[in-house]
Amino acid sequence: MAASTAGGKDLTQGPIASTLLLFAIPTLASNILQSLNGSINAIWVGRFLGPQALAATANANIIMFLMFSVVFGFGMAATVMIGQSMGQRDVDAARRAFGSAVGFCMGLAVVVSTAGWLGAPALLRVLATPAEAYDMALVYLRVIFIAMPATLLSVMMMMGLRGVGDARTPLIFMIVSVGVDLILNPVLILGLGPFPAMGIAGSATATALAGFISLIGIIAYSYARDLPLRLRGPELAYLRPAADQMRVLLGKGLPMGRK
Repeated sequence: MAASTAGGKDLTQGPIASTLLLFAIPTLASNILQSLNGSINAIWVGRFLGPQALAATANANIIMFLMFSVVFGFGMAATVMIGQSMGQRDVDAARRAFGSAVGFCMGLAVVVSTAGWLGAPALLRVLATPAEAYDMALVYLRVIFIAMPATLLSVMMMMGLRGVGDARTPLIFMIVSVGVDLILNPVLILGLGPFPAMGIAGSATATALAGFISLIGIIAYSYARDLPLRLRGPELAYLRPAADQMRVLLGKGLPMGRK
């Protein structure tokens, strides 16, 4: 079963330059959208809540970007394993690699989310958060940690899909995530329409909801379109990380996540 028959592009066929370009453009667009989203959210917060709130989000975002870098390393390692399996036309091996990566990321995200919520005050003290921004930073950071599992799983699933040559689906759901986040930020910060004014917590909640909506959407889409990495029946056991897969994930993922 080739990737090109189920939502992806077979990167082993066709001219190298044009094939890689068509794959790279959606990936680049996703990265640009993610960066643009953070900048626009900062504008919303600074415009409506002032410089102290902006400082609060900046301190919290340092921690969030650190977690993204770690998961990005594991995602790159998983992408390599998935890509090698798809190149060999071994879809089952690709699903095993994807399942181990998602299962490991799920467990890691839950642990990080719980520890982060409890340890948020200590983290902000380590970052020398200004006293005037501390309370807002604590509220923002704790909501972000609640959303961490959905956000990190979305990142891992998008990277897995790129491993089968599908850069289009991650772009679609990056657009969904960014769109929801940008729309809900002013709505929840100011309390527009039926929504209460939540201030700094509204910005974090918008980001959290965008992450959950994107995750649910990408899962539903994967099954509706029968994408190569969807897991069914006995394949759901692949979500239990296998020892051989974990050796590769940790051995390759940790060095890449530190860079």
